[in-house]
Amino acid sequence: MEKNHSFLCLLSLLIVLSAAAPLCSANLDDNDVLRLPSDASFPSIHAEKLIRQLNLFPKDAEAVAKDDEVEPKKIVEKRFMFPNVADSGVSVQDLGHHAGYYKLQHSHAARMFYFFFESRSNKNDPVVIWLTGGPGCSSELAVFYENGPFTIAKNLSLVWSEYGWDKVSNLLYVDQPTGTGFSYSSDSRDLRHNEEGVSNDLYDFLQAFFAEHPQYAKNDFYITGESYAGHYIPAFAARVHQGNKAKEGLHINLKGFAIGNGLTDPAIQYKAYTDFALDNGLIKQSDYNSINRMLPACELAIKLCGGGVGGQVACMTSYVVCTGIFNKIMSHAGDRNYYDIRKKCEGSLCYDFSNMEKFLNQKSVRSALGVGDIEFVSCSPTVYQAMLMDWMRNLEVGIPGLLEDGIKVLIYAGEYDLICNWLGNSRWVHAMKWSGQQKFVGASTVPFKVDGAVKGQLKSSGPLSFLKVHDAGHMVPMDQPKAALEMLRRWTHGKLSEEAEIDDGVAADL
Repeated sequence: MEKNHSFLCLLSLLIVLSAAAPLCSANLDDNDVLRLPSDASFPSIHAEKLIRQLNLFPKDAEAVAKDDEVEPKKIVEKRFMFPNVADSGVSVQDLGHHAGYYKLQHSHAARMFYFFFESRSNKNDPVVIWLTGGPGCSSELAVFYENGPFTIAKNLSLVWSEYGWDKVSNLLYVDQPTGTGFSYSSDSRDLRHNEEGVSNDLYDFLQAFFAEHPQYAKNDFYITGESYAGHYIPAFAARVHQGNKAKEGLHINLKGFAIGNGLTDPAIQYKAYTDFALDNGLIKQSDYNSINRMLPACELAIKLCGGGVGGQVACMTSYVVCTGIFNKIMSHAGDRNYYDIRKKCEGSLCYDFSNMEKFLNQKSVRSALGVGDIEFVSCSPTVYQAMLMDWMRNLEVGIPGLLEDGIKVLIYAGEYDLICNWLGNSRWVHAMKWSGQQKFVGASTVPFKVDGAVKGQLKSSGPLSFLKVHDAGHMVPMDQPKAALEMLRRWTHGKLSEEAEIDDGVAADL
């Protein structure tokens, strides 16, 4: 009876646009009117707006028909060197940069594109994979603007990054899900709609990658990423751990995962929006009171989506209703950049990442990578929409089991990001039920220092750490590259709370 009542409440959310939802009155205060906001942002519009604010052109991969020359489980890979690398002087062989395609084992015709940059320091360094969020945005955003070996100059030449994560790790970037970046398929059935499909594809890729590079199979392995990767990463880590336990294939030496400014537990994180916005002067107290009236509807829809009561209707409703909270805040915040509230968006642009598309569309670059005429898709609205049923699901639920088995978890967040803010992330981390919860909650917060300067606030207990990064927005490695590199180095060496100096000589040697 209770399930039927909840489902009727959900239907009320969908059909009542201007009047209260009477069927839900038993659960909500009379003042909490359940209605879809008049400025509700629907998926296709919302996706395109997000992409255009990065000065990227929203587009989708065209179906590509190719000869079936690659057998399942096999990788086609080449060593390469980007053209126009400033002060290179290094041979392709010594550089250790690889680009390749993997034919997804459990797909109809999908090919997953990836970059692999061998460590500049030591081939025994950990293997670190980075996943960009979106959902539907390519890994190249991180390669060129956050933590890759290079940055793009205004003249489209590449400059070695002093703080690329390949200084302390063997670094993998993957364009996923299918339809993102240079990854493609000729069959629309290869679009992924949930974390099971995404994590299985990534697991199959890792098996093929380590078979291709057996010399790295025994290295420590870490999963990293940001934003919607707060969904991808816990599911992917659980899939790897499950495969290891079941002895499915090659053992992957998973040691931990890190999520930066991620979306992991929507019910807690969406509730934190108004608190963060009020604390940072984005809204007034009256706005806060008004917007918070939308929270019960959002919480109910998320609950039904996660509980499977309303199916796809519940999950779509939760997306529309809950993003309405964010949209209301932004209607008061004006031209603030919601990835970094210290900054303003100029016109429709919050960032200008257009040089990445210009660079990757050069014939010389495409030839070096071996991608042929495959169209590069920086961010795909179709992939974004395909994952909508997954958006409001809680991915925190799989993390406690990983912690109990000794898998290290680092949640970090730039303090000036609104869209996946540190407050919401801190709240779900502290609320997470596991055997070490009380010790973590009671642990002291200590300064995270780099070169003697405080770059953040850190709390750690056992395998779990939370780091609030100062003077950073949504993209911590872009805003605080040195601190981000030092964070990765210390964390992978089990010394996150210790201060250490970055060796600036590694990049200079190249």
